[in-house]
Amino acid sequence: MNHATTPEALNQSPPYEDVDLFASDRPLVEAVAFNEASSAYVDHSNFGQLFGSAAMAETARLANENTPKLNTHDARGNRRDEVEFHPAYHELMAHSVAAGLQNSTWGKTGAPAGKASEVSRAAKLFMAAQVETGHLCPLTMTRASVAALASQPDLLAQVMPVLSSHSYDPSFAPWSGKTGMTLGMGMTEKQGGTDVRSNITSATRDGDAYLIRGHKWFMSAPMCGAFLVLAQAEEGLSCFFMPRFRPDGSVNALQFQRLKDKLGNRSNASSEVEFNDAYALRVGDEGRGIRTIIQMVQLTRQDCAVASAGLMRSGLVHALHHARHRSVFQKHLADQPLMQSVLADMALQVEASTALVMRLCRSFDLAPELPAEAAYMRLMTPAIKYWVCKSAPGFLYEAMECMGGNGYVEEGILARHYREAPVNAIWEGSGNVMCLDVLRALSHDGEAATAVLQELVDETRGMPGAGESAAFVIGCLLRPDSERVARQAVETLAVLAAAAALNIVNPTHAELFAKTRLGGSRHAMLGTAELSEAQSRTLLDRALPQ
Repeated sequence: MNHATTPEALNQSPPYEDVDLFASDRPLVEAVAFNEASSAYVDHSNFGQLFGSAAMAETARLANENTPKLNTHDARGNRRDEVEFHPAYHELMAHSVAAGLQNSTWGKTGAPAGKASEVSRAAKLFMAAQVETGHLCPLTMTRASVAALASQPDLLAQVMPVLSSHSYDPSFAPWSGKTGMTLGMGMTEKQGGTDVRSNITSATRDGDAYLIRGHKWFMSAPMCGAFLVLAQAEEGLSCFFMPRFRPDGSVNALQFQRLKDKLGNRSNASSEVEFNDAYALRVGDEGRGIRTIIQMVQLTRQDCAVASAGLMRSGLVHALHHARHRSVFQKHLADQPLMQSVLADMALQVEASTALVMRLCRSFDLAPELPAEAAYMRLMTPAIKYWVCKSAPGFLYEAMECMGGNGYVEEGILARHYREAPVNAIWEGSGNVMCLDVLRALSHDGEAATAVLQELVDETRGMPGAGESAAFVIGCLLRPDSERVARQAVETLAVLAAAAALNIVNPTHAELFAKTRLGGSRHAMLGTAELSEAQSRTLLDRALPQ
């Protein structure tokens, strides 16, 4: 009997792999250089080659298809609450830890590393997000936790030797005996979510320590060696350092109820947990938990924006790579005028987003010494997180559509990116929370925030629509009912800042970005910006050299 055979696969794009994610990304290279981190080019390129390899793409696939498992008890019935991961996850973690994604912005004692450490680390995070974003969650929290632990110098001095290591140690053991550790966090509860002041988990003093009783609805990265948690102490909501093991070596009383079944972020575990008099140490003063933890939140919000920009970059290059190899109606897709318009508009969006997040990271580098940069960081972190993170899901949908059915199936990376993207807009403050935070920055230090707005006006002077956009932002934010128009104002503020950031890197494309996003007739869909063929080809060649 003759059986039909599958014909040879023709007109299919080859895999986008074994590339240097840094050297092939000219907008990133230039954004890093103009934000003072060009000296790390070789290090960034080495990282880009590693994470751009076919082997790393396969590792990422395996980590996402083999999700974590919770083992609440051992074979003898003893409570363990241990999370088991596929080896691929551990491989990703080992590479990222070796690259310092969890600690390279801090010195050995926990002081800021200075120079351009924030920009340099962000470039690696941007590339890692293009391959596998889930494993970055515990690394983001570990890096950010140092800012909160600074409120308790004696504790920071104890843990920093382990936190500053570039060794990945996944063993289920007390943190003090490990060669390296990660830190998670537990803030939100069932009844409150973002409103952590409504937390009911309690903390009772027990000598120099505390006993924590209650729950967390989301406990991020439950495999970590310790966690920062919020609980109500005698003087109010306070921050605590809760290790997985007590000082006597016994397993601490963190009882994980289940792992969350999430839309994306599948390689990483998130859990529900109950505390049954769990041992913990206070971080900062009693009643000052929010003030303590907010030092950490600024850094995690920064990472959300960087990772979302990285996801969009990956969507763009996979779509562009496909379009350059796929022929339709006797022409490559990338040469079809309508597809070229879509891809070029996407490239412009990514170029501006890349410049913006690197400019934000430079403000983190300079904030300790320059008040103007500290004001930029305070005002713009929530605005940039709002715009970049909320742009990513729609952008990745467009990238999927560029690839047709190949973009929609799970064998490709874009379906995973699309499921991954919403978490960055939700985690560490949803869109409305970001808008309220911008309003809060204006009300708490209006003079400094106004100076930031004036700087953006100066940096975009003469650009199409920039002056009108700045006036619109100021008018909205100064209205008595500013909360009702906060989304319009914050989005415009972020786009204005993106034009200013891109103007430092590439004035020609900054002009194009302002013309299509701030001035004239604006449309919501990608591909509606009017760009010439020459402009389109320049944008696409910068995005991915042929």
